[in-house]
Amino acid sequence: MSVDTVSLTGWGRTAPTTAVRFRPRGYEEAAAVVRGRGPRGVIARGLGRSPGDAAQNAGGSVLDLSGLARIGGVDATAGVVHCDAGVSLERLLRVLLPLGWLPPVLPGTGRVTVGGAIGSDLPGLDHRRAGSFARHVSALELLTADGEVRTVLPGTALFDATAGGLGLTGVVLGATLRLRRVSTGLMSVSTERAGDLDDLLARFTAGGDRLPYASAWVDLTARGRATGRGILTRGEHATPDMRPAHAGRIRLAQRSGAAPGRSLLPGLPPLPDGLLRPAAAALCNEVRYRGSPRARTGELRPVPAFFHASDALPDVRPLYGRGGLVRYRFTVGYGQEETLHRVVRRIAARRSPAVRAVLQRFGAADPGLLSFAAPGWSLELDLPASLPGLGRFLDGVDEEVAAAGGRVCLAQDSRMRPETATAMYPRLAEFRELRARLDPAGAFRSDLSRRLGL
Repeated sequence: MSVDTVSLTGWGRTAPTTAVRFRPRGYEEAAAVVRGRGPRGVIARGLGRSPGDAAQNAGGSVLDLSGLARIGGVDATAGVVHCDAGVSLERLLRVLLPLGWLPPVLPGTGRVTVGGAIGSDLPGLDHRRAGSFARHVSALELLTADGEVRTVLPGTALFDATAGGLGLTGVVLGATLRLRRVSTGLMSVSTERAGDLDDLLARFTAGGDRLPYASAWVDLTARGRATGRGILTRGEHATPDMRPAHAGRIRLAQRSGAAPGRSLLPGLPPLPDGLLRPAAAALCNEVRYRGSPRARTGELRPVPAFFHASDALPDVRPLYGRGGLVRYRFTVGYGQEETLHRVVRRIAARRSPAVRAVLQRFGAADPGLLSFAAPGWSLELDLPASLPGLGRFLDGVDEEVAAAGGRVCLAQDSRMRPETATAMYPRLAEFRELRARLDPAGAFRSDLSRRLGL
């Protein structure tokens, strides 16, 4: 097991803190770290894709599980896989797709570990049908505060606290996942432009769930009658009769990670620091909107290109400047569309340089005590952390979201106040009580847990 002292941030590169990082090679080495933890406790970390401080632990220990990445076995008949928590969804997809299976839920990046997907209870593009990631976990191995490894099953209090529990109930070491059957490696995709937010919401709901996967890019720089305009993308798994005869076998590209500021595309130079400004963002959004088809159906794309298109692009974080980026994701219920309208108008009126903004629909709430997804609309956007007055502005948005009965995503948060989290998550008291009972000494801690009093 390697050990070093490092400065760590989330993917948004805000608020770096220093911790002792342990990289175990097996379950027993991970258990030894938990048993020998110091007074600041320990938190698990995967590939560091949480934008905020959920996988940081200032002055304490961080258990880097990226080396625990064994895929123990795939039952291609039953559609079940057992794997270590450090296996990335990208790698799992590469292994499973040739066998005719997919991971149960795929978020917008494959560079997330299975443990991270459980700890964040990640929703995918088809939440209305599939729910979030932990709903498809049939068992998990959890390293608890006493240094023992327990098998935890769905329907138990510990499972519900761990799903979406941000690593604060223990360290997920492995999991058994139920998979989704597919007949080809292709997606049939439809794309359409919407002229404003009302038009976009109407297009979302008009098709029902005929195409299960759906998300929209929203232009948060557009104002006036075009406020909230966007591009809706929907998809379904292509069947063999949809597949062109010349397609041949779909091979999954093995993409490697890139260093910050480096391009994944040959010949493209590294992105310059701090380029993102309101005028540049507005121009970028205008080009993207005008360059998209008004309506197109039946486009065939490889599965990875549909779900993880952003993984093939250059690292965009340098555009946000040295202060990093703040990812803000919230959800409000159906019937609260006016709150969504107000938030979009406020962002547009502020001329915030938002080039990434994703709108989704959620279905039934997941059983995790701190799971984010609930029936309604979810909007996720990235903003430069250095924007003047950004903290006060987002505090105001928090108040609007909370007043509408909505919530901000804890797994992506980097700046919310503790009283806001308490107001948004009605089962937070239950989560705290369970943690106090199972882990009275506070073995598992993070910068986020201290900041929000979790």
